[in-house]
Amino acid sequence: MTQQQLAKLLQIRQPSYARYETGKHEPSLHTVAEIARIFDVSCDYLLGLTDY
Repeated sequence: MTQQQLAKLLQIRQPSYARYETGKHEPSLHTVAEIARIFDVSCDYLLGLTDY
């Protein structure tokens, strides 16, 4: 999935999403939860707290 596609699903602009990936900004808890839902993983997984 491209940054543009994911940004569209999150209803944000692609540059905003790119800043999450580069560490220049941190997503809100709501955004983390949405990304987890989109990829069918837990928030803990996205945060590196679990291996699954």
